[in-house]
Amino acid sequence: MPADSSLAAVPAPDHLTSPPPSLIALFVAFAKMSLAGFGGVLVFARRAIVEQHRWMTADEFNETFALCHFLPGPNIVNLSMVFGSRFRGIAGGIAAFAGLLGPPLVIMTTLATLYSRFGDVDALRRILAGVSCAAVGLLFSVMFRMMLPLFKRRDAVGLIVLLAVFVAIGLVRLPLPAVLLVAVPASIAVTLVMRRRAAI
Repeated sequence: MPADSSLAAVPAPDHLTSPPPSLIALFVAFAKMSLAGFGGVLVFARRAIVEQHRWMTADEFNETFALCHFLPGPNIVNLSMVFGSRFRGIAGGIAAFAGLLGPPLVIMTTLATLYSRFGDVDALRRILAGVSCAAVGLLFSVMFRMMLPLFKRRDAVGLIVLLAVFVAIGLVRLPLPAVLLVAVPASIAVTLVMRRRAAI
């Protein structure tokens, strides 16, 4: 086995309309996402991956993001590693990760230095409050788009699980690990049962 076999590219699914991205394309794409991602990168990541470059379908993005959501660490950072590794192996994961975190690291280090000196300015506080409102709006927008495949497929089970998790965490305020310990095995079991019935 060659020494660099771990870096071999993973072939993309046949039904995607775009060829697999190169290492440079991965770095540039995730750098653009991070630089455009005011209020959160998820909105811009989905737009670039699904709508602009067509590297994933909407369902594949949802499934990949769901996996990343259940892993430790920031979801979008997990997504960059999983996505890059899917197409270009470990090197692809590193390229996407570096593109995602490199430019913001430089910018935020500079801004943190400035904020430590001018953070008490009242006008700056009002600006940050306005930015936070825009961030919430962007988050609601991408969540709605991620739910569309469930509505289009009329996936009643998926919508019920979605609603149950939302109620458990968002309204009842149950601990996230406890909800996941129930929701994840239940979702997998239901999916396996439905696929077996469909195959019969």
